Amino acid sequence: MELERVRSTVLRGTFHVYELAALVAAARYVTQAAPPEVPAESLEQLRRLLDDYDRQVRNLSNLSAPHAPAPQPPTAD
Repeated sequence: MELERVRSTVLRGTFHVYELAALVAAARYVTQAAPPEVPAESLEQLRRLLDDYDRQVRNLSNLSAPHAPAPQPPTAD
């Protein structure tokens, strides 16, 4: 994963698909099973972020043909 600061409040990220998938899965889990101490405003912001993510993925799917998966780094055994 790489992060780059574009402006003071804007970051650009480069992720392997599996890294982004892990973050998105965790976000979805939180929105569905959040403990009561998570503020409602935070959950709503996370839901909006996931909606935006889903919309962007659909746009990518419509614009490009699937590519071969990138090689994943070796795992430590």
